[in-house]
Amino acid sequence: MKLLILNGPNLNLLGTRESDIYGSQKFEDYLHTLQAKYSSIEIEYKQSNSEGTIIDILQESENNFDGVILNAAAYTHTSIAIRDAIAAISTPVVEVHISNIHAREDFRKKSIITEKCVGIVSGLGLSGYEAGVIYFVS
Repeated sequence: MKLLILNGPNLNLLGTRESDIYGSQKFEDYLHTLQAKYSSIEIEYKQSNSEGTIIDILQESENNFDGVILNAAAYTHTSIAIRDAIAAISTPVVEVHISNIHAREDFRKKSIITEKCVGIVSGLGLSGYEAGVIYFVS
């Protein structure tokens, strides 16, 4: 099995960005732990601050990955283009958010990509990515 974790804008700053919301662990450190725990699965990681690059990566996931674990970050609430990219591919996508988007600002409570994803994990911190892995494994 081959999975892609795709993070959107500002998530390259995890570990230093608003640690009260996102925690203090760098994503790369968490990723190494996740890869070690699920060593029988190939887990690839990409991050981009650019909407177009995220769309390109989603399109390229077709026939290259068994699933995508996507944290579109702020684009979750604004990008019809990312929503359409998810709809256009047959690769299943699990939407993940580190924070509980429903307990935050009003503008963060609406995800426009959820309808095109197979599921959503929100508010479990970095362990939400593992929940996405578990979904694909089972």
